Amino acid sequence: MAQYAPTLNPPKTLIPKLPNPNPSFSSISTFRTPKPKSKNFSTISMSVTAGQNQQQHQKPPSLDVLINSARKEEVIGAIKNSSSHCLSETNLHLTVPGLKSKTRGKVLNETSLWWFDKTQHITSNAVVLAPDENVTIAKKCSVFPVEFVVRGFVTGSTDTSLWTVYNNGVRNYCGNALPDGLAKSQKLPANILTPTTKAADHDVPVTPDEIVECGLMTQAEYDERVALEHGLILVDTKYEFGKGKDGSILLIDEVHTPDSSRYWIAHTYEERFKNGLEPENVDKEFLRLWFKDHCNPYEDEVLPDAPEELVRELSWRYIFLYETITKSEFKLPSTEEPIHDRISRNVARALSSLT
Repeated sequence: MAQYAPTLNPPKTLIPKLPNPNPSFSSISTFRTPKPKSKNFSTISMSVTAGQNQQQHQKPPSLDVLINSARKEEVIGAIKNSSSHCLSETNLHLTVPGLKSKTRGKVLNETSLWWFDKTQHITSNAVVLAPDENVTIAKKCSVFPVEFVVRGFVTGSTDTSLWTVYNNGVRNYCGNALPDGLAKSQKLPANILTPTTKAADHDVPVTPDEIVECGLMTQAEYDERVALEHGLILVDTKYEFGKGKDGSILLIDEVHTPDSSRYWIAHTYEERFKNGLEPENVDKEFLRLWFKDHCNPYEDEVLPDAPEELVRELSWRYIFLYETITKSEFKLPSTEEPIHDRISRNVARALSSLT
């Protein structure tokens, strides 16, 4: 993996709104948030193209490949063989002095790094170095207690999802006026921003006015944000921001991973929506629905363990999405060296180079 230098982020520049030659695929773009007093849809500009050369040589992702393919069998086999070598936490602070953070999973880490690299010309981020495929070293930030959720479609199954609240009769959500007559999975007239506070138990929807009035962000901090979109159909996603020591606002945490985003297969969306069918998805919605059927994720103190086959399916979907977006093959984990030893060595070396 290419390492990121400490001087990763150039001065922030915004890119103009591009034409929309193909409504099925999303590429990098910017959005402007609504002014706090606005009660209409936010003005989010969304450019949707996948690059003409790429479209000519790449077949669109399909549910057949997701469900039944030689690549899936290879990945699932590797997951079975490597699961005993994986760690829930690396406890690197015990082997690398001064380190107090945890690591991310390999596919989530590499997906975010790919997006951080592709979008650094749009908004500065906190990434400093990627010394290991499982690890990102980032600038320490004061995190704003707000998640900026961008939605382009009426969907979802949780209590705070747009379809749930809309189906319950809500027509003004987080400061956005919603028209009557929308159906589940329908594309919104315009993308909307639905911020939530980062509450202890679960996120709580909030309006732009309330973000400022409650002191979660100043008006100037709120107005400075920009964002980006790319992928199959990027249905909705969230962004988190923090303030660096120099006062700059940085994109943090993760970008466009299956943990923070919902993806649909683009070329089958229109036909399935017209026929009243659920879109073909490449995210963790199936696992959300399993937990919803077996517990109350928001209220139960102890959640049941998901079946092993669902966990493996989730891993495969994350890898499938990574390979579809990046157009590169995901390097499956090696079991030749204990993961803890490898990460400890790489992180210690990286930290010594930064001092």
